[in-house]
Amino acid sequence: MLPPLALAPAAGECVLDMCASPGGKSGFLAQLTGPSGFVLANEPARARLAALQGNLHAANLLHTATSAYPGQNMPLPSQSCDSILLDVPCSGWGTAQKHPEVFKLWSEGKTGRLTMLQRRLLAAAAALLAPGGRLVYSTCTTNERENEDQLRFAESGLGLEREILTPFPGFAFEERSGGAGALRVNGDKSEAQGFFLARLRKTVTHTACAAGSALRDVNSLTKSFLKSSRVEVSGKALASAALEGDCCDPSRLPPGQAVQYGERVRFIASKSAAFLPSDFVRQGMLLGRMTAGRFRLAPRLRSLLPRPADKGKTLVLDDVRDVADLLCGQSRQTGLSGHEAGLWWRDLPLCLARLKRGRASAAF
Repeated sequence: MLPPLALAPAAGECVLDMCASPGGKSGFLAQLTGPSGFVLANEPARARLAALQGNLHAANLLHTATSAYPGQNMPLPSQSCDSILLDVPCSGWGTAQKHPEVFKLWSEGKTGRLTMLQRRLLAAAAALLAPGGRLVYSTCTTNERENEDQLRFAESGLGLEREILTPFPGFAFEERSGGAGALRVNGDKSEAQGFFLARLRKTVTHTACAAGSALRDVNSLTKSFLKSSRVEVSGKALASAALEGDCCDPSRLPPGQAVQYGERVRFIASKSAAFLPSDFVRQGMLLGRMTAGRFRLAPRLRSLLPRPADKGKTLVLDDVRDVADLLCGQSRQTGLSGHEAGLWWRDLPLCLARLKRGRASAAF
């Protein structure tokens, strides 16, 4: 979680996470920007994209969206991003204590293609970065070629400037040649994994020329990109009234628009329209489904559940054992009418509960 803290986006800011899966950093960035901001979480690998989408949905972070472009070839306007997190694919040497096989998978002689990919990603990020914008580069490896060497490349080849990062409390750091101002986590002394992060800024006077030239040199400007076959690209906007129901309070949505794609209803954050081109393929967060003209809330979307004060619409449990029973597949009589209710444990919303003749079971 250190890279989002190092990037430190302001409330209401738009952020690009170029290599986002499984989504922990994207989710933390969305918490930092708040619902008035926007986070685009990009992941080209389809299997990893599914994990990213699932984790953001589970966290109920509606002011995010996902895309599936190769990070080194994202069709975004040059110099359009103020904040970019680039947690690049790496050899993972810092995780050796947990995954000792990484040294066999990524021996010193095999990391060449990784370092080239990292440079392509850095060059693409530099080209997208707006003047004055900031970029956090991070890895979970101890390999200097993927860390300090790439930092020098960003400065000399891309015209970015290094910013001094203040060490975070609770970690032990070490410094190697060329790494002044960056943070290298000593995994053994920190009782954590080895990690590297650096923050770079594009000066106001710097143009995209250096980054664009480097990107052409290392990437040959390939025009192909990967789009997930599961991403809907057109839909119809829905009024908030279309979402209203016993177990959905659309007034609690952040700024944006609900859009229906087939049966699925997704949320498109208002700031994404200004941040992303109209033809940029992205997927908003799932709100639920429209079936037979009726909106059905996604079971895990607890952020839109009715509040405990809404009598007749909520099941509020005080004993955690009762919650565990429901989440493990048991049911209980509630005396509530209708087909659904919001399930709460005290003041914590959990998920939707299905009702059948007053008996509730978790729809989780």
